[in-house]
Amino acid sequence: MFTGIVAAVGKISTVHPLEDGVDAGVRLEIDAGGLPLADVGLGDSIAINGACMTVVAKTERAFSVDVSRESLNCTVGLDAPGEVNLEKALTLAERLGGHLVSGHVDGLGQVHRFEAIGESWELVIDAPQELGKFLAFKGSVVINGVSLTVNRVEDLAGVCRFSINLIPHTISVTTLKHLSAGSKVNLEIDLIARYVERMLSATTRMV
Repeated sequence: MFTGIVAAVGKISTVHPLEDGVDAGVRLEIDAGGLPLADVGLGDSIAINGACMTVVAKTERAFSVDVSRESLNCTVGLDAPGEVNLEKALTLAERLGGHLVSGHVDGLGQVHRFEAIGESWELVIDAPQELGKFLAFKGSVVINGVSLTVNRVEDLAGVCRFSINLIPHTISVTTLKHLSAGSKVNLEIDLIARYVERMLSATTRMV
């Protein structure tokens, strides 16, 4: 479990295929940047751009994870060298600064617009239509591992378009600064919304 509060920006340094063939996954070697690894052990979870991964090797300043082909097919930003948002798994002794995040990517969105407005930035994302029912005004959403608040939601033909306001601090400490129109992003909808939808749909089927 995570909070969506990015602890550090790291960097995928190398990508190694785990085996031959189009169905092969990869092993990522990641420079942890400012993320302390002293308390991280093999088997621990770290969210990378919002996707929960298991540490399979580590050094003082870097760690490795294995990413299956299924995970690669469902995410962006985990198949090539580049900067990534990092967060270690939540402990019960920490503050919940964002919201409860599972680290399971629900779908891919696409940046419609990303521009400065005053001292802040407006990020407008087109989400898959099937995720639209989980997005609400002032509700929570995770974009590339960052817990954010939805400011506006609009249901359009084929997509759900929603807007986020990013303060300068968020821009400076995450990889969201690198986004532009057309960029793909990892999305995770609110955990509570997921269960509410399941309960309501199950109740409807039973009636």
